[in-house]
Amino acid sequence: MSAVGRFRSVVVDCPDPLGLAEFYAAVLGGEVAAEADDWVVLYVTGGPRLAFNLAPDHVPPVWPARAHDQQQFHIDVDAGSTWAEVDEAERRVLALGARAVRRADEDGFRVFLDPAGHPFCLCRI
Repeated sequence: MSAVGRFRSVVVDCPDPLGLAEFYAAVLGGEVAAEADDWVVLYVTGGPRLAFNLAPDHVPPVWPARAHDQQQFHIDVDAGSTWAEVDEAERRVLALGARAVRRADEDGFRVFLDPAGHPFCLCRI
């Protein structure tokens, strides 16, 4: 079966598109392009394009979800194959403004909230 189209980007609603794009550029690398005041794109080499859309009334998802709330999406970031590498990645994202939510080494995932409140995970490979 042929595809209807080609994957273009993941779009993240947030109150500060440029600020959030710069946060993820510091986490993932890539180049930020502010295409408009309300639309900023992060081009990640070898990865998907992330776009950030202005949502002045943005309400962050709740994590962990309550019965009626659900996270809207999350990003998994491979942080390294050793705990020392994951520890260093954790230190760096916290310095960039992330907030720690869950640090569960047993499953290799550590959960954080980005500056706009979206969840993302640092993963041990």
